[in-house]
Amino acid sequence: MLETTQLDHTLLALADPTRRAILQRLSDSGGEARVTDLAAPFQMSLNAVSKHIQLLERADLVRRRKQGREHLLSFNPEPLTRAEQWIAERKAVWERRLDALGDFLAATKPEDEGKTP
Repeated sequence: MLETTQLDHTLLALADPTRRAILQRLSDSGGEARVTDLAAPFQMSLNAVSKHIQLLERADLVRRRKQGREHLLSFNPEPLTRAEQWIAERKAVWERRLDALGDFLAATKPEDEGKTP
């Protein structure tokens, strides 16, 4: 089972459209991107974008590598895969419960229900 704290960090990171856009840009790049390049299209300060990136790093969705003065970021899809698995497990449980409820309701439905006199 996915560690709750990691799942919380992943879902929190995905909750914001700016962070999702940063992840999209990183995943589209297929490699590394400089923080300043990622921040360029956003109408906010570099400091504000850096705070979003820090949340993504805490969720392990983004990895940072320093090369001299450059900070290079890359996308790490593993937390998304783990969250997807957790969601799929919950979905399967609820589908089984709803199927069982449907079967129960069908079995207890009176024969003449829905007929007009």
